[in-house]
Amino acid sequence: MDIDSKLDNADVKSGDEGSSSMQVDSKGTVEEKDELTDSMNKLNVEASSSGHMGQSFRRKPVIIIVVGMAGSGKTTFLHRDTIKYKEVMKQFNLGPNGGILTSLNLFATKFDEVIQVIENRADQLDYVLVDTPGQIEIFTWSASGAIITEAFASTFPTVVAYVVDTPRSSSPVTFMSNMLYACSILYKTRLPLVLAFNKTDVAQHQFALEWMEDFEAFQAAMRSDESYMSTFSQSLSLVLDEFYKNLRSVGVSAVSGAGMDAFFEAIEASAEEYLETYKSDLDKRRAEKQQMEEEQRKHNMEKAEEGHGTIRGTVCCSEHWFEGQSSES
Repeated sequence: MDIDSKLDNADVKSGDEGSSSMQVDSKGTVEEKDELTDSMNKLNVEASSSGHMGQSFRRKPVIIIVVGMAGSGKTTFLHRDTIKYKEVMKQFNLGPNGGILTSLNLFATKFDEVIQVIENRADQLDYVLVDTPGQIEIFTWSASGAIITEAFASTFPTVVAYVVDTPRSSSPVTFMSNMLYACSILYKTRLPLVLAFNKTDVAQHQFALEWMEDFEAFQAAMRSDESYMSTFSQSLSLVLDEFYKNLRSVGVSAVSGAGMDAFFEAIEASAEEYLETYKSDLDKRRAEKQQMEEEQRKHNMEKAEEGHGTIRGTVCCSEHWFEGQSSES
């Protein structure tokens, strides 16, 4: 599919460059914002988590949105790049984060075409895997990310796969940071989430599963560290205990392919959960959104009619006043 000349030679590498803590330049050109609006209108998707979506729903393929911190191995996991953000940086005179965000915005402007391509091939596909930028907040907290996520979720069963760098997460503080991000993404997207502990060819992920299942084991791992972050992480582990119970977790290796069968089993189970639970919640939020919009439209019409009546009354009073002035003269 041709995406637009602005995206020619495209390559937003999802995970290698930049830190997820960097500030994002969210400014875009007027043309870019207009294109985003046009794309939203074509998709009939609002830029909020409760937006109305008018696409016809299909039971397959399953959309897998792959997210994770920079360096976790998302792009290697997918063996695919999409947009050359450095070309966008040159064209729009932007920094790395601004280039990636603009690339995402430009991609979102053509996203109705992406949905159409997938719908046309729906009978031939079981899964569609979607790579995302390494600067995780650019996708998860941007308007473009919301458009893409909701366009998928309104049309196909959609699951979020959160990729974790297993060797780095052997540090309890880093592990807790990943879990907090995964938790925030779960509640932001309101979609089933699968934890994929990547790089198991370097380090096994059993320690992470133990920390998630056994609160005392995580506390024991933190005892050697008396820093503020350690104390804070121990407190948070109590909060996330319930969160862990509703997660599916698997260990995978993007290099060797180990664990992929278990990964897709978890995806299938999550897709069934989406159809049984999340889809009904989506439909409910859509109906509530429609009702609110209808009430707002009605309120605006009433205000407009009241304003029109006031103007007519003022004009009539003015005419009588001029008539009185003429009689006195």
